[in-house]
Amino acid sequence: MIIEKAIQQAAYIQDAELTDRILTGEKKLFEIIIRRYNQRLYRIGMSILNNDADAEDAMQTTYIKAYEHLAAFEKNSSIGTWITRIMINECLAQKNKKQQHKNKIPQLENNTAMITPANSLANKELNFVLETAISRLPEKYRVVFVLREIEEMSVRETGVALNIEEANVKVRLNRAKTMLKNNLNSYVKDNVYAFHLTRCDAMVNSVMKYLKIA
Repeated sequence: MIIEKAIQQAAYIQDAELTDRILTGEKKLFEIIIRRYNQRLYRIGMSILNNDADAEDAMQTTYIKAYEHLAAFEKNSSIGTWITRIMINECLAQKNKKQQHKNKIPQLENNTAMITPANSLANKELNFVLETAISRLPEKYRVVFVLREIEEMSVRETGVALNIEEANVKVRLNRAKTMLKNNLNSYVKDNVYAFHLTRCDAMVNSVMKYLKIA
């Protein structure tokens, strides 16, 4: 009970302080990091992998790697950008590994596969339209669109995460917007790739259990 209260009180602490406290022994606070970035990482996973289960696997691996290498985090960028970079690399590695073992799935079939039970809440039709439209963007445009427009990362943060120049971030975002229907933009933020509370709890429990943090 005392631990749960401490977690609740720490929910509004900035990432930098959380990181320092985790490294000095308050390991349970890593739960806050997981909850804070679950939605972002899930959206990134879906934008690259287009598969719900694969996205969750990449998320779990990302959090484990982040925790295990937290002491090596140099703080020359935000921890959010750092974890985002780990997630992107993990997704790309996972995608490349799959492509080495089987033929690439046609894009249309892949778009269909991404519609999962996770999207069974309200506004099903709107979610389907939004996610399908975004999933049909070429990957390099889709990822930039998700990071900039949905996750609201800055041009600089997006460039660092993807290891591309800021000018390229802007070009890709403009290209992505051109490809999407104009009337989609105002609906995207609240409806695309939602990672709801029960799934957030499950991710927290899975990662914390793996890391043996009681």
